[in-house]
Amino acid sequence: MKLINELQDQGVLAAVAVATDVVVQPSSERLRAEIEQLIEERKSNEFPTPEIKDAVRNLLKTGGFKPSGRNKPASEYLAQAAREGRFPFINNLVDINNLISLRTGLPISLLDKNAIGESLRLRFGRESERYVFNTGGQEIELKGLICACNGERDEPLGNAVKDSMTGKIKENTTDVAAIIYAPSGGELARVAREQIQVFADLLREEGKASSVQTFDG
Repeated sequence: MKLINELQDQGVLAAVAVATDVVVQPSSERLRAEIEQLIEERKSNEFPTPEIKDAVRNLLKTGGFKPSGRNKPASEYLAQAAREGRFPFINNLVDINNLISLRTGLPISLLDKNAIGESLRLRFGRESERYVFNTGGQEIELKGLICACNGERDEPLGNAVKDSMTGKIKENTTDVAAIIYAPSGGELARVAREQIQVFADLLREEGKASSVQTFDG
């Protein structure tokens, strides 16, 4: 897969893992135990830290988006769910995604590669762009928001707040792409590059992927 990051000059980094021949199934006991241990740790401390929270929100403000209220970063939702004892266990692939996000404080999109095609484009959402993000038909407005798009159709499929129903993985998904969003400079860029490798390892071990490619830009 080719990455076209139109936002590099805006200080936006995408760390990407693309996995083929994955198996969507319940998480293993080992993966659940690792997540549950991290949930307990997050219940007893302030996370994301103010520094991480501010850095991620400032990243999302780059294009003029306002990441607050219902539009706060997905990573903040997960941390809040952990503190409140309602952390969601979905399936092995989504649980891997949520583990890495809860560990780093960084938002992540997990998308069906077949929806993306052969190239992944990062750009800001445009005026009047929106997509449905849940089964209830609710929509999120994308103007100014960092979006992960199908490179050929230029169709937004995911972002750091909520992924689209079109892009989300399904029970019959076989190939996936994970995108960690981070500022391109400093410690969080290093964390994103490091943790996308961990994500890749888990896709092999827990997701049964036959191959995983990682890259960033």
